[in-house]
Amino acid sequence: DIVALSPLVDKWRTFNWHVVEVDGHDVEQLSAAFAEAASMKGHPTLVHARTVKGKGVPFMENRPEWHDRVLTEDLYEEAMKALA
Repeated sequence: DIVALSPLVDKWRTFNWHVVEVDGHDVEQLSAAFAEAASMKGHPTLVHARTVKGKGVPFMENRPEWHDRVLTEDLYEEAMKALA
């Protein structure tokens, strides 16, 4: 058996860490979270960026098998069109 990691954020808070939760696909939220982390004194900070693997590419989104696969040239073009 494996000990569950969830709820991960609550575990960090239990150890008195400052936790900032953001949409990991939102650059403005990430930038604000890093600024907040840099300004924190007296507590370490965890930036928890919620993300979706392959976000925005229909054939990849939420498909774990794409974690370590290589795109063909055709699939690369298809992905770039989806992200445009």
